[in-house]
Amino acid sequence: MIREISIETRRREEFRDITAEVQRVVDESGVEEGTCLVYVPHTTAGVTINENADPSVKKDIITILAKLVPYHANYSHLEGNADAHIKSVLVGQSVTIPVSGGRLMLGTWQGIFFCEFDGPRRRRVIVRVWG
Repeated sequence: MIREISIETRRREEFRDITAEVQRVVDESGVEEGTCLVYVPHTTAGVTINENADPSVKKDIITILAKLVPYHANYSHLEGNADAHIKSVLVGQSVTIPVSGGRLMLGTWQGIFFCEFDGPRRRRVIVRVWG
């Protein structure tokens, strides 16, 4: 089963917890034992799994990525979003999560995050569940 999640981002850079939306897709699929792929079809966004209990973790990741890949630098790409492309490469466009008992097998403190690096924008997340 494949579903698409639509996301409206509000800031240039933000991490949006999409764990509940992805779990809903797993629920709708009826898959009890299998795999869930979460894929972002954008070149200036990504998806990752990380701690979702303490919001300062998201802030720290965004802060360090901004230090590693500054918004304004001597980039060749002229659209003004070269940093977003590089951050997308660093974070990645997909994550794969095992499903057992109809639930995503995430750790206690883990969540799935859509990572916006060139917002605000309307974005898509593709979720594929199979058993």
